[in-house]
Amino acid sequence: MSETPSTPILDDHLHLDPVNGRGVAAAEAFTAVGGTHLLVLNKPSWHYGNDVSDADDFRAGFEHTLDVTRRSSAVLPGRAWAVLGVHPTLISQLIDRGFTPEEARDLMQTGLDVAAEYVASGDALALKSGRPHYEVDDAVWSASNAVMQHAFALGATHDCAVQLHTEGGEEFTEVTQWAADAGMARHRVVKHYAEGRITGPTPSVLADKEELLRAAEAGEPFMMETDFIDDPERPGAVLGPKTVPRRTAWLRDQGYETALEIAHVETPHRVYDIDTIETLE
Repeated sequence: MSETPSTPILDDHLHLDPVNGRGVAAAEAFTAVGGTHLLVLNKPSWHYGNDVSDADDFRAGFEHTLDVTRRSSAVLPGRAWAVLGVHPTLISQLIDRGFTPEEARDLMQTGLDVAAEYVASGDALALKSGRPHYEVDDAVWSASNAVMQHAFALGATHDCAVQLHTEGGEEFTEVTQWAADAGMARHRVVKHYAEGRITGPTPSVLADKEELLRAAEAGEPFMMETDFIDDPERPGAVLGPKTVPRRTAWLRDQGYETALEIAHVETPHRVYDIDTIETLE
């Protein structure tokens, strides 16, 4: 492809599994087609056979992500950063194990506290949280929103962004108001797996051609992602690690140079305070 190492290409949300999946090899595949920078999200604890019960259980899973992120940085022309937190569907697993919604809420907030320790030390860039993308009862919904609001409080304390896994849709102004109430800047709330246009958070748009065109034509801040799962039983799910570089080349061919500058340089700097040009070799 036409990109050179002087052209940043960031995948804002993917998973690398050093235990069960391709790990660094997926980062190498991303690099081979022009990718330069990655934000690596921790996989849910149960992917490592870990039924979390305390802070140390969360820490064990986070260490896998930190390890693969460091090793991936070594093969990228740019670098990788870790984003750590608690997957919102954990609440359903905990309730199935006998936790009340309130007990599940408290444990998930503990997991976020642990993730925030890594942000404070500089080992992680941002936090992740959210709420179930499927129907749940009122008690679970309330507990999940409390977990997310706790993430916003931590984001304010540690001056970092928060990536959200939530239900679909385009209207999330209430969520960003919660972040503002906690002391976070609204634009530092990132909607993972976003559609091309949303109201409230900064969209991290799944690299689907139609949604990327919507985002590019809007002229607003956005980023691109694959949500690559790195599961050998689901190869390529959700999208493969080569997708963002290839979609970037496609958008460039369509004449969207300004949008690509927004996605790969301006928005990452605005949201995460990272410089994808200065961090290129």
